[in-house]
Amino acid sequence: MDFSWTEEQTALRERVRELLARELPPDWEGLSRHGPGSPEQTAFSLDFCPKLADAGLLVPHWPVEHGGSGAPPWHHFIIGEELWAAGEPRGAQYMNVNFIGQTVMRFGSLEQKQRYLPPMAAGRAIWCQGFSEPSAGSDLAALRTRAERRGDEYVINGSKIWTSYAGLAQTCFLLARTGGAGRQGICIFLVPMDTPGITVRGIPSLIGEGDIHEVFFDDVVVPADALLGEEGQAWPIIGWALSHERVGIARYAFSRRVLDGMVRQLQSQGRFDDPVVQARAGQALAAIEAARLLVYRVIDQRARGLPPTADANVARTAVIAADHRVSDFGMSFLPDTYCGSDHPLHLSHHERAIAAGIAAGAAEIQLNLVAQDFLKLPREARA
Repeated sequence: MDFSWTEEQTALRERVRELLARELPPDWEGLSRHGPGSPEQTAFSLDFCPKLADAGLLVPHWPVEHGGSGAPPWHHFIIGEELWAAGEPRGAQYMNVNFIGQTVMRFGSLEQKQRYLPPMAAGRAIWCQGFSEPSAGSDLAALRTRAERRGDEYVINGSKIWTSYAGLAQTCFLLARTGGAGRQGICIFLVPMDTPGITVRGIPSLIGEGDIHEVFFDDVVVPADALLGEEGQAWPIIGWALSHERVGIARYAFSRRVLDGMVRQLQSQGRFDDPVVQARAGQALAAIEAARLLVYRVIDQRARGLPPTADANVARTAVIAADHRVSDFGMSFLPDTYCGSDHPLHLSHHERAIAAGIAAGAAEIQLNLVAQDFLKLPREARA
């Protein structure tokens, strides 16, 4: 099997690196330390993403009619690897190009596509996703936020928690229940965040400024055309969207950059000759490469037009494990770099590693899905 990149793919990677070298400011490592949801990085993304769009490097995998160039999925992931290795200057907009835009493109009405896709393709849209709830966590089938149909409108009541980027988002990709219990009663709504009745409260945390929030919906009225798809059809749409979300973040690329820097630092200190240090570094590198290749398996399936599979859940758990391996390596052998502000990359990676096991579906949920859909274990074996 040939794992090498083509000349076209290599040239694309070099184009992204050249743009980053040209556009990222000298203090970028400190700026990106704040997190994708911070006011600083959000403001930067609204300046940076239009430049990506002008260079054809924001949504090249989208069809031409929606602002892309019809490039294969591999182009999108090459770009994503380079951007995540650099600290993700797209900020929260990575969600638009990874899965929200493509979901609207596939399942949205003509009016929804015309309204929401052009700002995403131009790099000027900030979205959040209203999934997890206080009483349901990552178990989407147990959500309680309700949307009651009243004529040509829906009235939404409920709350969400751990909602990434909600503080500065313009629109929410919201899950709410219109029917009874279970998966069949859930619908998806595209809700402007300035709609009356929406309250956003930030949750102080270690994982980035402005990254996670509580969101409350009190008699929020939206038109019926805010519904994405039809009532009762949301679950397959959610599954399709999550298959893109779970492997859409090339966290392993950031982990590799941080690990390489740690090894260089230990070498400069004459501490990398220790066989224990070498073994732990090798284990972290092996975890990164395993995550990368498992993600590539999913991208290969996508490139060949195959339907989503549980391979996305397997890849997601591998990415989480790689993040933690690198973070644990740094905490074991370079603990002083996690104090103060002299090593913003270490701090940023450590905080994002904490979030990796929660965002895009908690690690435990992912493992349950691996047991159910990949290993095909009986329910009693998954307890």
